Amino acid sequence: MERLVVGASLAGLRAVQSARRSGFTGRITLIGAEEHVPYDRPPLSKSFLDTGHDGSPSSFHSEDELREQFGVELRLGAPAEALDTAAREVRVADRAVPYDGLIIATGATPRALPGAGAIAGVHQLRTLEDAVAIRSALESSARTVVVGAGFIGSEVASAARKRGLPVTLVEASDLPLSAALGRDVGAVCADLHRTHGTDLRLGRTVTGIESNHGAVTGVRLDDGTVLSADLVVAGIGVTPATTWLGDCGLRLHEHDGGVLCDSTLWAGAPGVYAAGDVAHAVNPLFDDDLMRLEHWTTAAEQAAVAARHALDPAAATPHAPVPYFWSDWYGHRIQFAGTARADEVRVISQAQQGLLALYRRGHRLAGALTVDRPGDIMKFRRRIAGRDDWAEALAFARRRGPAPVG
Repeated sequence: MERLVVGASLAGLRAVQSARRSGFTGRITLIGAEEHVPYDRPPLSKSFLDTGHDGSPSSFHSEDELREQFGVELRLGAPAEALDTAAREVRVADRAVPYDGLIIATGATPRALPGAGAIAGVHQLRTLEDAVAIRSALESSARTVVVGAGFIGSEVASAARKRGLPVTLVEASDLPLSAALGRDVGAVCADLHRTHGTDLRLGRTVTGIESNHGAVTGVRLDDGTVLSADLVVAGIGVTPATTWLGDCGLRLHEHDGGVLCDSTLWAGAPGVYAAGDVAHAVNPLFDDDLMRLEHWTTAAEQAAVAARHALDPAAATPHAPVPYFWSDWYGHRIQFAGTARADEVRVISQAQQGLLALYRRGHRLAGALTVDRPGDIMKFRRRIAGRDDWAEALAFARRRGPAPVG
């Protein structure tokens, strides 16, 4: 029996660990496009950019540990190029790697700014190399422009402001994250940026990158403004890394090309499952919504489930998680549980008291967002999992009151 995991990041590692913990003693091969062993990505936009960080990646295990502790054959530094579901093999460079069970965990690729090309000083943030380049620019006191006020972009802006550097954050929407989390929450996000000295340009898009001798000098906006910059970071979203799947027969999402999965993470071909940023999975807890989530917790949970199901498809059961993620801005902890696809967003406690917002779908609690209320979010996550009635959730929230000070 041979298990193959494509994607050597968190999801890939968790798939390996889950297979071994489930008693699988056969061969496991882990394929990764990067030369690094799996490392933790969330710190790259958080602590890695801070002045106190030593610049080393947070690797989960060394190569020796992966080989000796988990019995993994590593094929790093070369991406998967093609999948043949009939022959049950993945093409990597000049070799076809066979499998009985396959976990697709290739993650996603950041979108690039149009016209950026090979201009020095323009970056996305996805890999260790990206983070090293951004950190180096910040250490050189770079004038920074961040494009996209989502979570990655906001974390980079926060890191630059923590160093006292001038930062401009450009966002196409009229409020940050309003489409994803609601306008009331978007207004709170905007206030966080402004309060901490970030120059926030809302409702603006980038029309070009200006450069001199191959290095970035500025960002041109649709209103004609040119923002001076030594460092430009694009946080404008990602695309699932599925170009290697080509005509393999798997069903891919019509808009972004992610792998379409059922609630067991099965991808539609014998023995093939997917997990993490690459997967659109049905979630029975939320009316069978098809969800693709770019969160650490989702990647870890889905990979463990997918690996178990690949070992014993007949015993597979629906995976119905409550999604959870967190982000750190300017010393504030933002946490979310559930889904923001809701009929109503109700702000229970304002930001100065520790923000609490609840999301209603029909007559039940569907989501909860907190800022600086770390003691609350998991309580609401449990209530979402239990399909808590909306009125009961509101009453519970009001009993919680404002967040404690200190």
